[in-house]
Amino acid sequence: MLKGIPPVISPGLMGVLMSMGHGDEIVIADGNFPSASVARRLLRADGHGVPPLLDAVMCFFPLDSFVACPAALMTVVPGYEVPTPIWDTYRAILRRHEPAFDDFEFLERFAFYERAKQAYAVVATSEQAVYANIILKKGLVKDGNQER
Repeated sequence: MLKGIPPVISPGLMGVLMSMGHGDEIVIADGNFPSASVARRLLRADGHGVPPLLDAVMCFFPLDSFVACPAALMTVVPGYEVPTPIWDTYRAILRRHEPAFDDFEFLERFAFYERAKQAYAVVATSEQAVYANIILKKGLVKDGNQER
């Protein structure tokens, strides 16, 4: 263990975050997401939900400020009405770490899957909320500080 590293961040996840470059994407997936069949690099975060993992990742992860939407969510399939209150939680987490964060890009289900296949890594969680998957695009770190 190291000081200051949230315990939800595994050594493998920290290594992936450090290996990613500007523009690379990572998916933090809920328990229903087909992580194993989609991932180029699969990391397991069993027993954890997305919000605490997202909050921990954002301690180290700069969002890409050169794109309109550095975070993407999967839209709800038409006809499947379900509340998505977890999105407000994600929005609050991202704005706490990146005050300039505006809002999400929303991708149709199969477009989300295709984009996830291109992601640097997928982190599979035990999150039970539906439509709780999120894609983050990595930004720049300048002079040891996150670019804002």
